[in-house]
Amino acid sequence: MSPKPPARGRLLVATPSLGDPNFDRTVVLLLEHGADGALGVVLNRPGSPAMEVPLPDWRERAAPPAVVFTGGPVAPSAAVGLARADRSEEVEGWAPVIDRTGTVDLGRHPDELGVTVEAVRIFAGYAGWGGGQLEGEIEAGAWFVVAAEPGDAFSDRPEQLCRLVMRRQAGRLAMFANAPTDPSVN
Repeated sequence: MSPKPPARGRLLVATPSLGDPNFDRTVVLLLEHGADGALGVVLNRPGSPAMEVPLPDWRERAAPPAVVFTGGPVAPSAAVGLARADRSEEVEGWAPVIDRTGTVDLGRHPDELGVTVEAVRIFAGYAGWGGGQLEGEIEAGAWFVVAAEPGDAFSDRPEQLCRLVMRRQAGRLAMFANAPTDPSVN
């Protein structure tokens, strides 16, 4: 059983038994969760180095690595922006998710928001679940639900984020930091 229920601002970490290549060793930040379903972005799938941040107004604020991340398999042509701002109060075009990290309206110029954007990360697509679907997957053991730390969304080592998140967990969950890719070889 997962130590925390899914909620906005929490992380979903794919368990070795998930079996879906779209989510192998992924860390998903939940942006929304409710009775109608859940939505999040995969934090640890940076695009290729040649894939630059396509929105010129946001480029200078791009957190390293300055590439578009694969946010999930749903609507891969949709862009989702996560930003770190100077405060955590919601204003038009900016909605905090955890501390000073939240979603940002990429259609607006960063200087037109009521917050100062310190860093932005852009995701192509997102992960989504219908009402009750995520809870069923958690119950089946496909996801660990853990607390997010403010720096997770802007890790400068996104490829290592799964291991880092699991390593900081207490007890039995920490052992999954070193789980083999194929659990049957363990």
